[in-house]
Amino acid sequence: MKRVIIIGGGIAGMRSALRLAEAGLHPVLIERDAELGGKLRNWHALFPDFTQAAGVLDELRTAVARRGIEVHTGCTVRRFDARSAELADGSRLEGDAAILASGFTLFDARIKEEYGYGLYEQVCTSADIERMLNEGGLPAAPRRIAFLHCVGSRDEKVCQKHCSRVCCITGVKQAMELKKRYPEAEIFNFYMDIRMFGPGYEELYREAQLHSNIHFIRGRISEAAPTFDGRLQIKAEDTLTGRPLRMSVDLLVLLVGMRANADNAALAASAGLELAPSGFFAPRDPFLGNVRSAAEGIFLAGTATAPKTIGETLNEAIAAADAAAEYLKTR
Repeated sequence: MKRVIIIGGGIAGMRSALRLAEAGLHPVLIERDAELGGKLRNWHALFPDFTQAAGVLDELRTAVARRGIEVHTGCTVRRFDARSAELADGSRLEGDAAILASGFTLFDARIKEEYGYGLYEQVCTSADIERMLNEGGLPAAPRRIAFLHCVGSRDEKVCQKHCSRVCCITGVKQAMELKKRYPEAEIFNFYMDIRMFGPGYEELYREAQLHSNIHFIRGRISEAAPTFDGRLQIKAEDTLTGRPLRMSVDLLVLLVGMRANADNAALAASAGLELAPSGFFAPRDPFLGNVRSAAEGIFLAGTATAPKTIGETLNEAIAAADAAAEYLKTR
C-alpha cells in the first residue's frame, strides 16, 4: 500500500489523511504538538454561524481514530522530501508522496509594544478571548471593550504586508459573543477597512450594528496606557471625520493575524519548495495547481500557503489528497 507522509496534524492534515484512507492509501500523520487538532483546539465558536469548534474538531479526531490512521505526535520534522521525513530525534519515516499541512503561527502581539500586550492586564488577543470563552467568560464584567483590527496584518513595519482575511469577521463574531454575555457593555471595533468576503459575513456585520449595537470606527489606535482607576486609555483617530479620539476602556482586544511559520525557509530548502514574499509556501500555479508544490510528489494544503478560513482549509485538504492519490496512480 502506498504511503503518504502528512506534515501537520491540524484540520488540514486530518482531513487529507481521511481522504487518502478512503482512497485506499496509507496516510502517516506527523504532528509536533502532543495531540492532533492544531489551532482549532483553542477556539470556542466559528463564524459566521457560531458553530462550536469542539464539535468540528471532535468529529475529525474521532474519524481519524476510527480509521486507524498512523499518527506520530510530539514529533518535529527537520527536513523532508517526497519520499521521507527526518524527525528531530534523528528517526526517519518513509513514504511515496508528501502533503505539507504545517499551518501558520499567530502574530506575537508583544511586537506591537504601543498596545501594551504582556504589560497591561487589560490587553488581550483574539486568541485569548476564545480561550476565556471556553473557560466560561471574562474575569470581570467590562463596561467598555475596544477591538483593534489588523494587528500583525497589512503592516509593513513588522514585515507583515498581507491581509490575514479572517480577523475582520472574527472581531465581529467575538464582539457579538461578548455583547450577548455582557449586554450592558459598550463595544467598539477600530478598523482600517472592513473586509467581509465570505457567505454570511456581510449579514453578520450588519446584524452586529443593527441588533447588537456594536460600534465601528474607521481608524487606528496609536497607543494604550493604564489609567489611575485601573482602566486603559486608548488614543486613536477617526479617519472618516479626521478627529482625534481618546477613550477609556476596561478591555482592549488585539485581533492578531496569521504569519508564516519560522521554520518554513528551512523546510523549503530541504524539499526544493518555493516561498511567497509573505513567507508562506508558494504553490506551483495559483489557478490550476494550487495544491501542487514546485517539487514533484509534494502537495500543499490549508494555511501552509496563505491565510484561509476553516471551510477553505478543509476543502483544500481534500483537493491535496486527491492530487496526491492521482499522482501515485502513475508510480
